[in-house]
Amino acid sequence: MSKARWNQLAAQVKRCRHCPRLIEHCRTVAAVKRKAYRHEKYWGRPVPNLGAPDVGLLVVGLAPGAHGANRTGRMFTGDRSGDWLYRALHRAGFANQPKSESRRDGLELIDTTVTNICRCAPPDNKPTREELSNCRPFFSETLQLCNPIVVLALGALAWKATVREVIELGWLGPLATSPGFFHGAAVKLNNHRWLLGSYHPSQQNTFTGRLTEPMLDDVFQSARKLIKQRRTLS
Repeated sequence: MSKARWNQLAAQVKRCRHCPRLIEHCRTVAAVKRKAYRHEKYWGRPVPNLGAPDVGLLVVGLAPGAHGANRTGRMFTGDRSGDWLYRALHRAGFANQPKSESRRDGLELIDTTVTNICRCAPPDNKPTREELSNCRPFFSETLQLCNPIVVLALGALAWKATVREVIELGWLGPLATSPGFFHGAAVKLNNHRWLLGSYHPSQQNTFTGRLTEPMLDDVFQSARKLIKQRRTLS
């Protein structure tokens, strides 16, 4: 049943037209294109999850890149952020290869799903509160269907949205103050689940050295250990 519902969720995401500003932006970028990709056909619409339900690790980003996932139709695929993410996933044993360039490049995730809290590429990479609210049901259902042992939030906005959802789902009890975001943050959730935080592998962070590959590797190794511990208990 979860697999059937997972496929239905993907279809709903692709059909979604709740945010006219985002839909228009995705279509405009797809029509104008970047010079380097002028001969490619852009996806140009909402991007579904990459992966499967019932996984150990759920990676949560902010939104598709205008010339990355909005071009290729696959989460974190075709831009520098994705280059960093999939190299790290591969090194940690969560992906079968270190590259994610197109939907037909042979990439397979291992016990992992990748999602975003916003499914359309937003102008200036800044979705509005209303747009994030419109996408929230997709994210909530993704969490429930994936039922992960570890949720890894990439960046402060993904962290904030994830904290709100895990409280709503009863995975984290009500707190006087919300857990703060920082690289390497770790919050224990109910039923031996964990929420981890990492700086987003955006060019703003990787080009400046705020996020290095060893730093990202450390977070994924922590996720690997926590998943193993939980399954040992089971």
